[in-house]
Amino acid sequence: MTSNIYTHKDSNIRKTWFFVTLFFVLLILIGWVFSQIYGNPTILYLFVIFSILLNIFSYWFSDRIVLKLHRAKPATREEHFDLWNATENLSITAGLPMPRLYVTDDSSPNAFATGRNKEHSAVAVTTGLLQILDKTELEGVIAHELSHIGNRDMLLSTIVVVMVGFVTLLSDFFLRSAMWGGGRGSNRGGQVQGVMFLVGIILAILSPFIAILIQLAISRKREFLADSSGALLTRYPEGLANALRKISSHGTPMRTANDATAHLFISNPFGGGKTRLLHKIFMTHPPTEERIKALTGHTETS
Repeated sequence: MTSNIYTHKDSNIRKTWFFVTLFFVLLILIGWVFSQIYGNPTILYLFVIFSILLNIFSYWFSDRIVLKLHRAKPATREEHFDLWNATENLSITAGLPMPRLYVTDDSSPNAFATGRNKEHSAVAVTTGLLQILDKTELEGVIAHELSHIGNRDMLLSTIVVVMVGFVTLLSDFFLRSAMWGGGRGSNRGGQVQGVMFLVGIILAILSPFIAILIQLAISRKREFLADSSGALLTRYPEGLANALRKISSHGTPMRTANDATAHLFISNPFGGGKTRLLHKIFMTHPPTEERIKALTGHTETS
């Protein structure tokens, strides 16, 4: 089991490069289509430059975007001593630099890790999590998030947020351009307007499915791996198992929950209450009962 702690590191790096390259090619393809429509090769050059800049931006700033989306504020040692103490001790044990710590003011208990590498990582927890977990349970959650950092899960997971968000913005742009009259000149303007409207419709339909496919490509297995790695780190699997029981039984969705970032969290941020059909079919997390069973060796009974 020990050999599994960081075995997915290389796989996650390969997946990160794959999705970044795929997104780069997609944007260039869109640029080429519109350079042909308008008969202007400069459009293609602009899309190439923009694609490069967007990928650089995603690498360097995607973590800040996620933290901002969920209104995370820096946590101080004085105000959150138990959180600091647990993270500091477990980071030393794991041989990782201590991540920056953030707290989100939300009664729904949850946590996530983000950052481009272990030297520039962050862990965020909600106030609800800090309120309901005891020391060993909090250590279990932090160990789980540190395992994501060690496995290089968070770079891939965080870049996905920017990519999915940009696809959504593109679809909105094409639809608005079509409605406002996407070109000049009667025949050519009508042709451009029709193509932009068609592209917008296609992207609008496909964007949620693109998000789902990318998230599923990351694999639910990473949660089982982070659970087992975290249990090895604390040497007390019951701590994380108890934390998962409390988190899943809370049921209240996070105020800032959204489909683009759902895969980042230790548990489904939409809560355990009424879940939309789409969330049930394409859940980014394994069922809590299965995770607890893997940690404790016995099945949960309701």
